[in-house]
Amino acid sequence: MPLYGITGATGRLGGAVAHLLAGAGVQQRLIVRDPARAPDLPGADVRVAGFDDPAALAHAMDGVDVLLLVSAGESADRRTLHHHVVEAAAGAEVERVVYTSFLGAAPDCTFTFGRDHAATESMLEAARLPTTALRNSFYLDVLPQFVTDGALRGPAGTGRVGAVAISDVAAVAAAALLEDEHAGRTYDVTGPTALSLDEVAAEITAVTGRDVRYVEESVEEAYASRAASGAPGWMVDGWVSTYTAIASGELDVVTPTVAELTGRAPLSLRDLLLRDHDGDREAATDPGGAAGA
Repeated sequence: MPLYGITGATGRLGGAVAHLLAGAGVQQRLIVRDPARAPDLPGADVRVAGFDDPAALAHAMDGVDVLLLVSAGESADRRTLHHHVVEAAAGAEVERVVYTSFLGAAPDCTFTFGRDHAATESMLEAARLPTTALRNSFYLDVLPQFVTDGALRGPAGTGRVGAVAISDVAAVAAAALLEDEHAGRTYDVTGPTALSLDEVAAEITAVTGRDVRYVEESVEEAYASRAASGAPGWMVDGWVSTYTAIASGELDVVTPTVAELTGRAPLSLRDLLLRDHDGDREAATDPGGAAGA
């Protein structure tokens, strides 16, 4: 039985994949920075390694046959961190890698953080690691978090985005890990429809009852409002290009990948909002639920 290595297992995406693999009854190794946060799952052992520690990564990869590389959080040195993981995987002779990339990843794509993903795909190719690249659209789950003071603000124009639920990405990743036939393939992973931010705001309003609207900013206004946070320039570039990537049309993409790899339709924004809204209401009335934790 192959050993599956799961990075990011304490995060939302990696943790969801780990739970799916546990349900499939396979052996897996959870590669985490904080073992206290690692999920307690049957068939799983835990090894501690941060992406900034090549020696620990080499130890964590020992014996791993198939690796899920969940991309590191945005940082100025993300490419270096990914390079450490790729080197460790190559040194451990990992047979296959499933990498969580970004839709339209390219050295010159509009979304600046997407350029890191293109560089990482190139690293994996140079290391001759058979890779399944999951080029995920923006996460549906994150779009409501962009709302501040009742508004989605940004220079997205009338562009559209086929955003995808994290749970659907996790299901696709689990399928890609478990089936050898996906090695060497690149999949664009999206939700069921492409939405403008006007439509996103309308859906949030309809489901939650919150009055949310889309306020279009100019690029200059977007930079000014976000630079006020004191964030470094590379991060502000990423924040603003979240919206300009939508405006460019690069993310106006809808694919059947979720249905083809998982056998079920992807969640829509309304599906996700209803699920989360119903969960919040249950927690609010249940002393043992999230509101009482």
